This record gives sequence, structure tokens and C-alpha cells, in this order.
Amino acid sequence: MASRIRVGIAGTGSYVPERVVPNKWFEEFLDTDDEWIVQRTGIRERRFAADDESTSDLCLHAAEEAMRNAGITADELDMVIVGTITPDYQLPACAVLVQDRLGAKNAGAFDVVAACSGFLTALHTGEAFIAAGRARRVLVIGAETLSRFLNFEDRGSAIIFGDGAGAAVLMPHGECGQGEILRTTLGADGSGYEFIHMPGGGVTNPATVESVEAKMHKIQLKGRETFRFAVSTMSRLVKEYIADYDEDELGLIVPHQVNRRIIDAALDRLEMTDEKVMVNIQSFGNTSAASVPVALHQAVTEERCVPGKLVVLVAFGAGLTWGATLIRW
Repeated sequence: MASRIRVGIAGTGSYVPERVVPNKWFEEFLDTDDEWIVQRTGIRERRFAADDESTSDLCLHAAEEAMRNAGITADELDMVIVGTITPDYQLPACAVLVQDRLGAKNAGAFDVVAACSGFLTALHTGEAFIAAGRARRVLVIGAETLSRFLNFEDRGSAIIFGDGAGAAVLMPHGECGQGEILRTTLGADGSGYEFIHMPGGGVTNPATVESVEAKMHKIQLKGRETFRFAVSTMSRLVKEYIADYDEDELGLIVPHQVNRRIIDAALDRLEMTDEKVMVNIQSFGNTSAASVPVALHQAVTEERCVPGKLVVLVAFGAGLTWGATLIRW
């Protein structure tokens, strides 16, 4: 049996739209204010895509930066994998639009749909292809344009989400010498699918005038159930991933930016402070599949991913789905 190829993260990139939406913007039409939102979520502002921006546009910017940082060109890519629940079209996949616009003529392309766990699902998939010798250079992206699917009459969900994209280039660790992926995990529990879902638009509830008027094509969120699931999942995965290592080996935890209170509650369970946690929800809100890669790229840019230290990526979201990745940076 052939030995497994070690896989590394050769470069990262991110992109968020120019339009900044502060909490005060919601005061015009919702019973809320900046203090209420900050206390309950930690969010102060988020980004919304421009009217002429789509998810593939966000992907393209993040991908180009990741490729520059990895030192590769588009024709070297073997595969493009996009994690998103907000593709440009229901058909075809967002990834093929990105593949074409990049000029990645030698690459296959497909989407994965795992909501907030989308980037880690894409990362896990790309890592597996390289580890098995089926590919050498894989571009993985997490991207969302969630602002198109928000019910702005629902205070509980409208204030939470934002738009953005993050990307990473994977290649054999021997060729990039950094970000070695040591372990990955994906999980799901479909019994909780109604905690975060969009009931309209699929074959169960195809688009009709009635479904649109009922806002079935907007995100619906059960906050309390989601809170309990997220706190439990984040603390369990992080604890499991660092159990076999000395405490000082952990360099950084990069969690899904779902809610500051959820992150704090998970840290309390882990008996950890936030000095080793990357948090940027205050600036971008919950960007679903883009959340982890945007935060990871910021951590890389700010040199918080220390060479030789462990980095834990962890995400959880609609499905219910979850994932974690352990990296030796």
C-alpha cells in the first residue's frame, strides 16, 4: 500500500465586500440598537455585497490572493472546490464559474454544501485527493453572499450574517514546507436540520408566488437550539484535538465566527482564555463557509500562526454539520 502524502497549506487569501453595514443601520426598520446587538452577538458591523457582486466574484478575489501567496498560477491547479450555500445559480456549481474566470484550464471543479462547515469540508476533500496522490495542487474556497437570503423582518437572524470569501491553496507539504494538515474530522446530525434552514427553493417546496410571499426562501434560525449545539460541538472538538499534546504546543484556535457569546461559553468549558483564539466576528459577522478561511488568513497576515505551533480550525452549522482540522504550522 502506497504511503500517504503529507499535505500543507501553501497560501491563503480572503476578500470582503466594500460595503460596511454597522449595527445602527438596522435601527431604521427593526426593534434593535447597537448595544443590544453587541451584547448578544459581539458583532459591531458586517459587509454586504454590492448589487452587482455575486459569490463567484468574492471567490475570485480570495482565490487570486491565495494563489499569489502560494506562488502558483491557475494552470497549475488540479482542482477547485468551493464550499457555499449561496452559489450564483442553482445550476451549475459556483466552482466551475471560478475555475473559468481564473483560467484554471487543467482543473476539475465542484461545490460542497455544508453551510458553516463548508470550508472545512472542502479542505478535508482537497487534502484527501492530494494525500491519495490523485491531485497535487488544490484550491479550496469558502464563500457566501448571505445578504441575499436574509429576512429583514426577523431581528434574530438579520443582524447576524455577512458576506465574504476565504481561500487556501493545498499542495504536498514537502513542496510548501508549512501548514501541515495532521488530522481532519467531519460529522453530521441531520435530525437537527430545522435549527438553521431555508425551506423554500428545493424540490420539497419549489419557488411559487406563495412561497416567496411567505419568505420561505430566507434563512430561518432557532437561536437557543443552535447556541447549545455550537457550544457543545466547539468545546468537544477542540478538547479532543489537543488532548495528546502539551499545552504550550497550541498556538491558535480559529473557530467559526458564529457568535461571540458562543465562543466565550466554549472557552469557559475548555478553561481557556481568548488569547489563543482568533476572533473577528465584531468586524464581519457570521459569514458561514467564509468565516474560518477569512479568520485564518487574517491570523496568517498578523503572524498569529506561529511556525511549529498547532493551529486548530473548528466549524459547526446548519445540517447539522461540524468539522475540525489540526495543523502544524
